[in-house]
Amino acid sequence: MPITQTILEVAGSDPDRLAIAGEAEGDRLSYAELVEDSRRVFAVVDALHRAQVAPPAPAPETRGIPITAVSLDSAFHTSRIVAGLAGYRAVSATIDPRWPLEHRTNVILATGIGVVVSDAADLAPALAERGWGGTIVSLADFRAAELRAGERGGVSGVADPQRTTPQPPAPTVRDGDEPFLLLFSSGTTSAPKGFLKTRAQYRANVAVSSAHLEPLPGVHTLAPGPVSYSLTLYALIECLATGGAAHMADAFDAIEMARRVDGERITRVVAVPALVQSLSDAARREAARGETGRFASLELVVTGGANLSASLREGLGAVLPGVRLISYYGAAEIGFIGDSRGGDGTLIEVYEGIGFETRSELGERVPDGEFGTLWIDAAACSDGYLAGTTDAVLRGADGWATVHDQGRIVGGKLQLAGRAGDIVVTGGHKVALPEVERAFDGMPGLGAVCAIALPHPRLGSVVGLVVEGVAEGGAGGAVPLPGKDELRDWARERLAPQFVPRQWYRVDALPRTVGGKIRRAETVALIESGGGERL
Repeated sequence: MPITQTILEVAGSDPDRLAIAGEAEGDRLSYAELVEDSRRVFAVVDALHRAQVAPPAPAPETRGIPITAVSLDSAFHTSRIVAGLAGYRAVSATIDPRWPLEHRTNVILATGIGVVVSDAADLAPALAERGWGGTIVSLADFRAAELRAGERGGVSGVADPQRTTPQPPAPTVRDGDEPFLLLFSSGTTSAPKGFLKTRAQYRANVAVSSAHLEPLPGVHTLAPGPVSYSLTLYALIECLATGGAAHMADAFDAIEMARRVDGERITRVVAVPALVQSLSDAARREAARGETGRFASLELVVTGGANLSASLREGLGAVLPGVRLISYYGAAEIGFIGDSRGGDGTLIEVYEGIGFETRSELGERVPDGEFGTLWIDAAACSDGYLAGTTDAVLRGADGWATVHDQGRIVGGKLQLAGRAGDIVVTGGHKVALPEVERAFDGMPGLGAVCAIALPHPRLGSVVGLVVEGVAEGGAGGAVPLPGKDELRDWARERLAPQFVPRQWYRVDALPRTVGGKIRRAETVALIESGGGERL
């Protein structure tokens, strides 16, 4: 695993270089301190696993390696535990504590997780009711056990508080085919699918990332948000793999981000697209007050996900003209695939060494310019989903993989169109709903929108558009939304006839994930249940 090799090398050559920093005072580890912290982390985890009378059997795909999960609000402690376990025979996972209880319990049981570091009061009773034989430990108890490990050269065993285990050796670089990370594809609206990353797969991922996304040695990167997000987790690992400093934050907070960028001289931010808008707004407020120095050190913003709004890119450029923005496309299961550095992020320059093509539902390659399912050939791709979590197939017989993103190849570049549910057929025409949404980007007075497909007796389905905001005459002096005629005229000027929405709705707030992404399926359900105002 490259982070262990780099951690050990930097700890030897530049021991005081910052490795991980959190929000609270004292939540900081240099590379030398991270090596020693790793010893204590593994000592505690190993003792907790060994003390179990009837331990859960880890998923067969781990080849018997015990699984430890962290489900905490603290990004700093989650980060140091995951980083600490990377140099040992251990598989670690991060579980979002905001997931529904059913999702959290199901993934723990389905994957055979044996130890969970969590402060959630509802988790232990739910797992006990289902006969789980693992161990839940609070962060306070985990840290207390670490302290004992440091004081006595070992850690108290759970079964016998007087027994100590020898302090384990320092972390080491391990074989490439050994799994070390367990990740999940979802958890917000559908049952999570688990998959493993081997060290070799992530070495390949870091090679791509370091070549294109600039996690360079000594660079200070701010990665705000839960480490259960693959974007945040990958930012942590790529920083440590290249000898950089990973500044972690528990949540997406523009004010806190401005303070951290200024105080820590952050040059690089890795964040979800929703935070790009928050960053622009914060910089705009600073400029309005005549304060322009708080973002002076910032050079690069890296955001994950396709279809970045062109207005977001332009807005950032207007207030922070010296800051570059890279919008990368990838999938947690597959790894980094390509990026866009201009426009709305839909035309992706695929990285060298990554194979890509679009296929029909029958598995046949479709001609360039036509929509199809995107298939990828990448060394960083996981072997497949864990059988205990799903029967979905990640890789085909030829070794290529798909997460069922839709797109088409245009001029050698990849144009993304969303997931399978984002492509609808209306009147015999295929319509990409994200393309409909992008047409409204920049319309005066209009905020967020969501294009949806609604059933129609003759056409099968029709495109509808749901706009978010206050209706005309609303409270608070808010600017009224454009009316139906204005929306339709705007669409007709920018879209092919089959793409123009036929139905229009307004809602006070669109359903979103905790990261700010609009939930299309829940928006459909909201409209079908009468939760929107028909325009």
